[in-house]
Amino acid sequence: MYYKLLFALVLLILVLVFIIQNGAMVEIHFLAWSLSMRRGLMVLLILLVGILVGWVGRSQLGHRRKFR
Repeated sequence: MYYKLLFALVLLILVLVFIIQNGAMVEIHFLAWSLSMRRGLMVLLILLVGILVGWVGRSQLGHRRKFR
């Protein structure tokens, strides 16, 4: 159980170091939207969205198995 927490802390530290080292501004274009943000912050946002999608997907899979 503690190895998961340790892994999460190491990953968090690596992401924070990456954010600090990548402070350049990037411009993102998606359909009609345009957004400027720091590269490290963008990577953090993408990581958080990925974690959220994985969490929701896993909970939906568990929910489907429960009601079959």
